[in-house]
Amino acid sequence: MSKPFMFEKPVGMRDTLPSYYQTKNKVRECMEKEIDSWGYLPIETPALEYYDTVGTASAILDQQLFKLLDQQGNTLVLRPDMTAPIARVAASSLKDQAFPLRLSYHSPLFRAQQREGGRPAEFEQMGVELVGDGTASADGEVIALMAAALRKAGLQDFQIAIGHIGYVNALLLDVVGSEERANTLRRYLYEKNYVGFKQHVKSLPLSSIDERRLLGLLKLRGGEEKLNEAEELVQNEEAAKAINDLRQLWDVLEGYGVSEHIKLDLNLVMHMSYYTGVVFEGYGSKLGFPLSSGGRYDELLQKFNRPGQATGFGIRLDLLVEALGDTEELPQQTCILFSKERRKEAIQEAAQLRESGHKVVLQDLQGVENVDELSEAFRDVQYFIGKKQGGGSNE
Repeated sequence: MSKPFMFEKPVGMRDTLPSYYQTKNKVRECMEKEIDSWGYLPIETPALEYYDTVGTASAILDQQLFKLLDQQGNTLVLRPDMTAPIARVAASSLKDQAFPLRLSYHSPLFRAQQREGGRPAEFEQMGVELVGDGTASADGEVIALMAAALRKAGLQDFQIAIGHIGYVNALLLDVVGSEERANTLRRYLYEKNYVGFKQHVKSLPLSSIDERRLLGLLKLRGGEEKLNEAEELVQNEEAAKAINDLRQLWDVLEGYGVSEHIKLDLNLVMHMSYYTGVVFEGYGSKLGFPLSSGGRYDELLQKFNRPGQATGFGIRLDLLVEALGDTEELPQQTCILFSKERRKEAIQEAAQLRESGHKVVLQDLQGVENVDELSEAFRDVQYFIGKKQGGGSNE
């Protein structure tokens, strides 16, 4: 294995420079304030978790987990998502608190990437989990909150696609009859490879009616009227429940006044295997891929011995900043340039300015190579140079 170059970073890692950090921090603060106003309480979990608990429950592919061993030989993972850790906390440290729980988080997540993948291996995510509530009101609340958080961050042109994993499962299994065949079709849907989906459907030994049913799944995108078309493609108990869930959810979202951002997408399939019902993704107009996602996971908490229905969402901060498009300018600062004779005076002046809310840089003249360049870098430069004469400063 060759030695890394001096400036090389591990695959998928990135540096956050000041201007980008300012933008990301402003976005985070706006969303945190909105989430807090909806009654969600912040929570933090360790960056390291046990592989046998959170690692296996997270539903992230095993090859995407960063693994290491502790001194006792236990396999640990860097936290790959936040839903599984919060489920662990809800079943342990918060086991005595009654459902529902409303929890929020802002955390870095880690997912190993292939060198040619071009995706970040570390990224920040903000989100919420509403644990212990199985109603359509809960699904509507987290979707409406996600929309409100995106608006507060400054994103106005966005859309939220909503589907139901129960409906997809009902149709696929009704037509192809086995979980293995259904998984192949789900993979095409997850990758949004609709051309591949069509080609694969046409290669299957299906009747013309069943072929049209599967291809009809791809047309189930739009408004509430698509639910009537969905009823015609498959008629069984699981599909009927899914459609009823979506009708109730649509009514809730109209109550929140966010239906203008909503479209149904009944072929939506998520990468997380623990989703059991309503699923959704958020898109910005400047991105061709989702910047946020979430859904209902009613079986995950059972793995931690505290059964409970739950739903939530996560927003990728890096993708949201990209969707917003503009990077914040660096904050305006005042620079006080001083010589050693007037250091004390400069320090006192800086303290007074900081007390009044200014951002102040104190700079010793001997540490400056080019004073003209310094003047261009700051909005305001004050000079405390030479011996004090008549209460002023000599430049």
